[in-house]
Amino acid sequence: MSQRILAKCVVDEDRPASHLCLGKYRVEVWGEEPHDYVRVYTLQARSDTLAAQEGLRLFVEDIERLLSEEG
Repeated sequence: MSQRILAKCVVDEDRPASHLCLGKYRVEVWGEEPHDYVRVYTLQARSDTLAAQEGLRLFVEDIERLLSEEG
């Protein structure tokens, strides 16, 4: 049975998206206990919302990997 991983994030825009190119975003994600880790991702996306979703997805993937390595 997998544990539920709760997290929040903040997105900073480094370069805005345009109709020609993706934007560049810095996404800082932090988990709630017992997964109180912090990760920072630099992502390209069409919007800050999509960058936030991808950052949260990557965080969950990272924490699940970490938990599986711990046994």
